[in-house]
Amino acid sequence: NFAHNICNNTHEPRRIIPGVLFIDEVHMLDMECFSFLNRALESDMAPVLVIATNRGIAKIRGTEYKSPHGIPLDLLDRLMIISTEPYTHDEVRKILSVRCEEEDVEMADDALELLARIGMETSLRYSIHMIITSSLAAEKRKSAQVEIEDIKRVYK
Repeated sequence: NFAHNICNNTHEPRRIIPGVLFIDEVHMLDMECFSFLNRALESDMAPVLVIATNRGIAKIRGTEYKSPHGIPLDLLDRLMIISTEPYTHDEVRKILSVRCEEEDVEMADDALELLARIGMETSLRYSIHMIITSSLAAEKRKSAQVEIEDIKRVYK
């Protein structure tokens, strides 16, 4: 993981190659890693830093301090926060429709609607995985198109 590879206590100098540095689950980093990132951002060759987390107020790892997103305030002050919104039902339906096209799966409109509802209640990832499994269920009944019964069969 990033914290182990970049921020371990070896005496080797660490460096960042210019470009984009994406760190998911940034709240898992400790103070040493955040200090390293702060110094890296001051460099002439500073990368574009994109970080992601789903935490609210959280303890900064390795300390007793709490801060928004588990990120030290001095680093947080240097960031632009872009909040996200959950997808609407229509957006989920459109994403699933595009995914069906990419997977070459013919899906009935009512089956796609059910899949979108499942995506809203569970997760988009889960409903995307159901596309192929429901397609296999349709193939088993020798149908070229996924119907509601195929979705219901794999959604157990």
